[in-house]
Amino acid sequence: MSDLSTLQQSAYRIRRYALRMGEVQGQGYIGQALGWADVLAVAYKHAMAYEPKDPTWEGRDRFLLSHGHYAIAFYAALIEAGIVPEEELETYGSDDSRLPMSGMATYTPGMEMSGGSLGQGLPIAVGMALGLRLKKSHAFVYNSMSDGELDEGSTWEAAMGAAHHHLSNLICLVDINNQQADGPSGKIMGFEPLADKWAAFGWHVQRVDGNNLPAVIAAFDAARALHEDKPRVILFDTLMGKGVPFLETRDKNHFIRVDPPEWQQAIAHVDSTQTEGAL
Repeated sequence: MSDLSTLQQSAYRIRRYALRMGEVQGQGYIGQALGWADVLAVAYKHAMAYEPKDPTWEGRDRFLLSHGHYAIAFYAALIEAGIVPEEELETYGSDDSRLPMSGMATYTPGMEMSGGSLGQGLPIAVGMALGLRLKKSHAFVYNSMSDGELDEGSTWEAAMGAAHHHLSNLICLVDINNQQADGPSGKIMGFEPLADKWAAFGWHVQRVDGNNLPAVIAAFDAARALHEDKPRVILFDTLMGKGVPFLETRDKNHFIRVDPPEWQQAIAHVDSTQTEGAL
């Protein structure tokens, strides 16, 4: 458990680590990393059970990165959690790095699945949750996914299966940033009323501002403490590029190429926000 101030600092560092990795390659899914940082901070510094020095500890909570292109955000969280050394961020996306540009379980400690083909995380999470229940484990399975994955039939088949099996050890985290590679998510495939749809599938549903840390903390706590025998989903509305004004307003920010001077400007924006919060 961590207090609000500690989690604010963790979210700040996750954003900063992600920007530093983005600077290494000059491009990346940095908008998603900035928007998802608050959720990752709460997951790794408040909610989840894990051993930084033993990422395969049997008693750990499992965190599945279904949206494998969010790897830059996830690596930043792993660095913040002490699972990956900070100095490795300089190798991001390089040959022989443990931090490839898309999530690969065979490379990265703490990475539970190889992501990239969207819509696969929730089916895998259902299988893991069933397996852990058979083992009588108290661990939770978290599935982190994008709103674009709501387009995939496999997501909804898994959602039905999770409710059918009463998987109360499964918590799905959905990033609703309304951005896909081809345009706004809601225009590619409309998914509202989203909370009603998950509820109709038999899930306990919460929808909160994913960049409001107190709301994120409360949602995680409520999902874990729920006594109902059903899976839980938290729908997080987030802002792409959160914390860096010129990235927040960029029209096409699914995959960003940033001019060299802008990386340091972005880091300076994040640093100034942290300084202001400390005053």
